[in-house]
Amino acid sequence: MVGTDDGAGMNFAFLTDPLSELKPAKDSSVAMMREAARRGHEVWALARPTLAWRDGVVSAQAQRIDPAAQPATGAAKWFCVLDKEMRPLTTFDAVLMRQDPPFDTEYLVATWLLERAQAAGARVHNDPRAIRDHSEKVALTEFAEFAPPTLIARDAATLAGFIDELGEVILKPLDGMGGRGVFHVRHDDPNRNAIVETLTDYGRRSIMAQRYLPAIREGDKRILLIAGEPVPFALARVPQAGEARGNLAAGGTGIARPLTARDREIAVALGPTLWARGLFIVGLDVIGDYLTEINVTSPTCFVEITEQTGFDVAAQVIDALERQCA
Repeated sequence: MVGTDDGAGMNFAFLTDPLSELKPAKDSSVAMMREAARRGHEVWALARPTLAWRDGVVSAQAQRIDPAAQPATGAAKWFCVLDKEMRPLTTFDAVLMRQDPPFDTEYLVATWLLERAQAAGARVHNDPRAIRDHSEKVALTEFAEFAPPTLIARDAATLAGFIDELGEVILKPLDGMGGRGVFHVRHDDPNRNAIVETLTDYGRRSIMAQRYLPAIREGDKRILLIAGEPVPFALARVPQAGEARGNLAAGGTGIARPLTARDREIAVALGPTLWARGLFIVGLDVIGDYLTEINVTSPTCFVEITEQTGFDVAAQVIDALERQCA
C-alpha cells in the first residue's frame, strides 16, 4: 500500500468539470482530492470558464473545499466550500488538469493559458503542451509496434479496403470518449457504407479503424501510469453481452486484475517516454496483447482498482505529486 503523510501543508488545485457533476462514489479526481485532504493539504477547485490572462498572470476563480465523504443520497453534496477567491495559478504547489473532453476550441484555449501559467512558474499536470500534442487516438501511431492493424483516414474507398482486408473492424471518431460513436463493423454488414459516411461526415472527418480483437470479451484493460510508473493492477472493462464496447460509460463491468507480462511490457516501454513529456497521469487501453489508445486528458478507474484490490491509486498519485513539489 502506498501513501505517507510526508509533505503536509501543500496546496493543490484541480481544474475539473463542475463539482456538482462529479460522481464522488467513483470519480478519480474526487479520490485524489480526498487523499490530498487526508494528508493535510489544501484542496482547491478551479472552474475552466474563469481562466484569465492579464499582464502576464494567469488566474482563475478558485474554491478551497473540504472533500469530506458524504452519504450517497443522490443530490447530496460531497464537499463544502471553505473559501473562494480569484487566484494566480502560480500560487498553488501544483495544478492538475482533469477536464474531460470534448477537445474543442475552449479546451485548446485552456491549454494555451495553462502553458503561459507554466512559463511563469506554475506546476501543471498533465503538461498542457503534451495534452495538446497527444491525440488520445492518433498518439498510438508513435508506438505502432504495440498496436493492432490500424488505419487513420477519411477516404471512403481507403476505409472500405481496410474493412474488406481484415473482415471485421472497430470504427471510432478521433475525438470521442466513453465509447461514443464506436462501431463494430463486419465486411458484409449492409450498413457499413452508411456508418463510414456518418462517422467521416462524407469524407470531411478522419476516423480510426482497427482490427476487431476478440479478446475484448475478456475486457478492455485500463493500465494507469503515474509519473511513468505503472499501477500494478489494471481495470478490465468487460462488455455487456452483445456489445463490443467495454467502456464503463457504455455499460461495461470493471474487474481489477494484476498486470500480465505483456501489460507490463507495454507500460514499461511507454512510461518513461510519456513522463519525460510531462504526462503525469496516463491511461493506456489494452485489449488482449494490443495497445489501442493512450488517454491523457482525465484518465479514470482509480476507485474501482482501489476498492477491489486494496491498492490505493490516489495515494500513489499524491505520493508522486509531493515528490514533485518538495
